[in-house]
Amino acid sequence: MLSTIGYYICIPFAALMRLFYNLTGSYGVSLLLFTLIIKLVLLPFQMKSKKSMVRMNRMNGKIQEIQKRYANNKEKMGEEVQKFYAEEGVSPMTGCLWNFIPLPILIALYYIIREPIVYFMNFGSKAAGQTVLASAKEVLTGLGLSWTQLSGGKDGAYAQIEMIKELASNADKAPVKEFFAANPNWINLNYNFIGIDLSRVPTSAVKAISSGITWGLIGLLLIPVISAALQFVVMKITMKGQPTAGAAASSNKMMMFTMPLFSLWIGYTLPAALGVYWIAQSAFSAVQEFILGKFYNNKLETEEDEHQRQVEEDRRQRQEAARLRQEQQCQITAKQQAAQKKKAARAAQEAAKGKKQSTTEQGRVGDRPYARGRAFSEDHHQKSQNTDRE
Repeated sequence: MLSTIGYYICIPFAALMRLFYNLTGSYGVSLLLFTLIIKLVLLPFQMKSKKSMVRMNRMNGKIQEIQKRYANNKEKMGEEVQKFYAEEGVSPMTGCLWNFIPLPILIALYYIIREPIVYFMNFGSKAAGQTVLASAKEVLTGLGLSWTQLSGGKDGAYAQIEMIKELASNADKAPVKEFFAANPNWINLNYNFIGIDLSRVPTSAVKAISSGITWGLIGLLLIPVISAALQFVVMKITMKGQPTAGAAASSNKMMMFTMPLFSLWIGYTLPAALGVYWIAQSAFSAVQEFILGKFYNNKLETEEDEHQRQVEEDRRQRQEAARLRQEQQCQITAKQQAAQKKKAARAAQEAAKGKKQSTTEQGRVGDRPYARGRAFSEDHHQKSQNTDRE
């Protein structure tokens, strides 16, 4: 089941490789074009990943402040860091997730290179490819030819590559011609690229070089070194701006040297074709990382400046609105105070007017509202006349 799933995963990549080989006739150029197309397909996802990484790098200062503030409380530190990530809308895993995508592609490509009859040539299904493989073995056996063998009579890891080479070398013989005619999808692959046999494993050049130095052997030995050096450059560009202290920095330093060593191992232990793919992958990645890093740093800086301007503008508007509210409140207070003063003045006037019109019952006689001085007496005039006479 897993084998069948793996087959169908490899088929699209094999079809792309076969297309470029049919167009160019060069296995090495096909690998370069294959790598370029894969990078272009993954570019939108890697752009998102790079943007997230750049944002993370630009937030290192704030993260370090949180770490210092809660240095004695690891649990609180973790909570605050996660809260900060949530507020900023970033995830630490987003930035590095897509960087591991080339590895599954590398595994698929390894099977395509190692088993070209079953995967690269595509006879319709894995079972059909294995049937053609069995027919190829019969033809080679009938001609008295051999291919790579391991102990116990099992085929070697790269037996299919050896079969293709043997059949191509004997293409003029009748059984081989009949075999090619019966299998029109068969391709006599030419693994030579700038004088280097890409089907060979570079470790084989270490032994062969004692018989004589050739460009083909030197090229085989250089492929792993170049792939490791380019991987180091990629890691250097990728890690630029990331933390230089703490656990994250230790992890980054480990990755800085682990990935180049991994590239070196791939280059020396697997066919040189995979080393060419890894060189192209690293070269394209270095260019991509440099351009995207510069682009997103400038973009995020512009966005941050715009955000800061917006924050300042919002603050200015809030201050202006507060000032206007204060002025309006002052005007309302002044009007209220003026109204109260007018009301108090009217009340005082009414009070004063009421005092002038007031009188007592002793001063009232008939319609006369009041009499000034002492109380009125009706016989007052008569009393005055009697006094004068006396």
